[in-house]
Amino acid sequence: MPNTVKLVSRRTFSTSSIVNSQQVTVRDALNAALDEEMERDDRVYILGEEVAMYDGAYKVSKGLWKKYGDKRVIDTPITEMGFAGIAVGSAMAGLRPVCEFMTFNFAMQAIDQIINSAAKTFYMSAGKVISPYSSEDHKGLLKAAIRDPDPVVFLENEILYGAQYPMSDEALSKDFIIPIGKAKIERPGNHLTVVAHSRAVELSLEAAKELSRVGIDIEVINLRTLRPLDEQTITKSVVKTKHLVTVEQGWPNSGIGSEICARIIESEAFYHLDAPPVRVTGVDVPMPYTKSLEIIALPQVSDIVGAVKKVLGVKSGGRERERGRVGGRGVGRRERRGGEDLGTQDDTMRLERGGKTSALKMTR
Repeated sequence: MPNTVKLVSRRTFSTSSIVNSQQVTVRDALNAALDEEMERDDRVYILGEEVAMYDGAYKVSKGLWKKYGDKRVIDTPITEMGFAGIAVGSAMAGLRPVCEFMTFNFAMQAIDQIINSAAKTFYMSAGKVISPYSSEDHKGLLKAAIRDPDPVVFLENEILYGAQYPMSDEALSKDFIIPIGKAKIERPGNHLTVVAHSRAVELSLEAAKELSRVGIDIEVINLRTLRPLDEQTITKSVVKTKHLVTVEQGWPNSGIGSEICARIIESEAFYHLDAPPVRVTGVDVPMPYTKSLEIIALPQVSDIVGAVKKVLGVKSGGRERERGRVGGRGVGRRERRGGEDLGTQDDTMRLERGGKTSALKMTR
């Protein structure tokens, strides 16, 4: 536990060089992580539906059954409760199981094993939850999860499997590990902090690029790990930028964005905020199957851009586009006297008065 606390309390930037980097898909990065850890430690094995002879529903375990055989890459029946229980029991006996659920929806069939067996059997198990974004994240964090003695839930976004991201020579090496509990600052900035995880990081970086064209400089933090949360990296960034927007593709109620906002408001960082934090989330409805409705249900780049401008008090199409900047001291800061809104300190920005935002996607 002391080591975990130490990891969480240290602010870190990515040290991987993009020089001589190689484009690698998330799928291949995960496959390499599994292969390297199975080669390194014969206690590691994989079990799940179609992980062996079929090479995995998403081809993440491709080639591993042929290399390591039936005892270490095991096809299971469609019984999530059963094979999750086998994984938990074998872990208690000293093995290192990688229990794959085809989708996390199916994991709900085994929630008793995940919560009541894995998470609760050891009272202080220090269980962890990981939600990676890039190929580097997926490889380094999966290897760390396999080596960790405690239960780890590793959340993969299936939309990212075929996406390519640069990996340095360091990240491609067999010794590459990303410590659990460390966030990564994907893009430094000064005007506002955006905190995201998984695919929402990509959307946030696209929004940052769009906002930079009008002189708004945002800092994007890739959480990587949801539990433990790298609170200090977030806090230091918010103290610097004085503004916060969280982005996630999940529902607004009881989401990770709610937790982050609560921790900031309950900490010393609250006194550094120039505006209330805003959450950008998915719509609070079951995920629709129709593609057009799915786009509406999930946060888009335009939602993030709108949220950032809302927090900074910048109105789209105003003079900030003409001047090409959000300038001056106290960017977006509103002054109040006796409850009266006196406007921003920078007259190059227009305030958003009576503007509408999506009640479904953005809440305070």
